[in-house]
Amino acid sequence: MSPTSTVPLTTMPRGGLDDRGCSILHVDMDAFYASASLIDRPELVGRPVVIGGGMRSVVLSATYEARAYGIRSGIPMGRARRLCPQAEIVRPDYDRYSRISDAVMAIFSEVTHQVEPVSMEEAFLDVSTARRRLGGPAQIGQWIRDTVADEQGITCSVGGAPTKVVAKMASQAAKPDGMLMLPPHRVVEFLHPLPVGALWGVGESTEAALHRLGLRTVADIAHLPFVTLSRAMGATSAAHLQALAWGHDSGRVTPARTERSVGSSGTFHQDVDDPAVIRRQLLRLSDRSATRMRHSGLLARTVVLTVRFSDFTTITRSRTLRESTDVTRDIFGAATALYAALGLQRARIRLLGVRLESLTDAAETPVQGRLDEPEHGWRDAERAVDRAVARFGSGAVRPASLVVQGETRGDWTQDGGGADPPRGQTGRVHSS
Repeated sequence: MSPTSTVPLTTMPRGGLDDRGCSILHVDMDAFYASASLIDRPELVGRPVVIGGGMRSVVLSATYEARAYGIRSGIPMGRARRLCPQAEIVRPDYDRYSRISDAVMAIFSEVTHQVEPVSMEEAFLDVSTARRRLGGPAQIGQWIRDTVADEQGITCSVGGAPTKVVAKMASQAAKPDGMLMLPPHRVVEFLHPLPVGALWGVGESTEAALHRLGLRTVADIAHLPFVTLSRAMGATSAAHLQALAWGHDSGRVTPARTERSVGSSGTFHQDVDDPAVIRRQLLRLSDRSATRMRHSGLLARTVVLTVRFSDFTTITRSRTLRESTDVTRDIFGAATALYAALGLQRARIRLLGVRLESLTDAAETPVQGRLDEPEHGWRDAERAVDRAVARFGSGAVRPASLVVQGETRGDWTQDGGGADPPRGQTGRVHSS
């Protein structure tokens, strides 16, 4: 139990929900990015709000009021504005999302070590070994909901079932801010009236193929002769679909791997081919990623470059360094070398990204100094910059090449893995 928890496990209410056999919980934050963005904007609660960047970007999230107009995550911002012209547009704050997500995952870990994060906003929990200590799945689910609301100021929905796929569907049915338990004897009666598209993993193309067969509900899939379904969908897909239609799922909750990555990316406001602009952007992204590494006490050994062209074709290249590092100079050198090796000439670029992998704790990773290295090298210099920024604010110290006459701060923000640009820092990219 963390010292910040506000709802003791021993006082969880004993509701009347039938949670027998519901050993798997799926917990999903409600409109996570939108809810987190409105914590400090209470005047926007209850109004249509879209989380996203400029016109060339896509919707990251939307409040339920905005979703009523047909706005969904992933659609172009221009289309979202047309669907709901009165919607308030709020820029994403990825640092806040990361902090809240870490706190929510820590709440889950108080219940069980069997936690499988699916994304920043959702996870599966196997609570089969926690019943004697904490109570039934419904009690645990209610405690999670209360604690997330009290500590983080956002709501979540919980689904409980014997399997992961049914738990996932139960949490979706409980949204927003609800909880649904489906014991084994209720699974079929819950699943069979649902449309085929409600099955987890059934996308638009599969749904269209099922409709062509005259299959509209999950019950239709369940009762169709396997030979007929297999002839149309293939034996593997047919077996998978019919298993899901009866609530069968052999997947187990798999705790997340400890390996992580840190990165930043940015989308240019207009496609660019200017080598100087591209080089400055790589420096900017390398500096952001390195700063986040130092703040997190991490070192990286692998640098990954992402390049997206004007036609949305995307390529990635990586390089493993001789030693782990958190120094901007080292990361920038690897990123520019990877870009140069592509030989792109004047290809028009839409997005650049720099990601760091093979992470280790800085306190436990030896760093070999060079024979010709001065007593105080680049690592010491960048830590001094970190201290100056902490004291005087972001943008107080930055690489000279990022101070460019004629470029304005408002022309770009970060796509992911970072906050807005430091005060006074300039560029030509915006968020997507």
